[in-house]
Amino acid sequence: MNKASVTNLSIDVTRVRKIIVEFIRNELSRTGFDRVVIGLSGGLDSSLACFLAVEALGPSQVLALRMPYTTSSAESLEHAQLIIQATGAKSLTIPISGMVDALIGQDPIMDVRRKGNIMARARMIVLFDQAAASDALVVGTGNKTEILLGYSTINGDAACAFNPLGDLYKTQVRQLAEVMRLPDVIIQKPPSADLWIGQTDEGELGFTYAEVDQLLYLLVEEHKTIEECERAGYKRDYVERVLARIHKYQYKRMMPPIARITKGDAGLSL
Repeated sequence: MNKASVTNLSIDVTRVRKIIVEFIRNELSRTGFDRVVIGLSGGLDSSLACFLAVEALGPSQVLALRMPYTTSSAESLEHAQLIIQATGAKSLTIPISGMVDALIGQDPIMDVRRKGNIMARARMIVLFDQAAASDALVVGTGNKTEILLGYSTINGDAACAFNPLGDLYKTQVRQLAEVMRLPDVIIQKPPSADLWIGQTDEGELGFTYAEVDQLLYLLVEEHKTIEECERAGYKRDYVERVLARIHKYQYKRMMPPIARITKGDAGLSL
């Protein structure tokens, strides 16, 4: 069976674009802000988020931050610059090497995962600091595939005031980016957090976004069982591996639990 025919990840891009633009405007109106800050890596997700933010608010209200580390590729900076030029967003480049190396230097045998988490969290320190300086909100750039698979860093790239892309699978992000005419070089390049030389998302995950999006759609949107996914053409061990990631990283998709002592509703608006 052709697994690509099992699910329908196609979206009404005109409708989705309108919803997201209005969502951005409403979130700022609701909270009393009129500016946003976005970490612009030169990757597809942050580039699309920047395009949408500029469409919603205008270029003068969007600050795009490039935050390179020593090992960041020159290509990432160049691609981010393409987006800055295309959107007219305000921009700032703040290297994070000094603050990251100061911590990494405390543990010479630190592995790449820990180093990557430090970089992601250092970038968020810079973003929220610039948001405070600009009286702005931080825009999230994570997509639904990453969120479901736990492919993010708590208090790092997962941190934000609001997320316009969080209900779009990576496949759908690419669809919207094509319609909004993002540069082809950004749409087509392998997804990467650029945390170390040669790092790619799909290399770490062990599968492509295109194939896992189809399976995630069956599991999450259509509530299919493992057996039903097998009948759709997926190997059982692959389905179980993806499900295990969804369950393992559920804690990343939730606010930290609070031990309830009082009877009052902690979520009550007063």
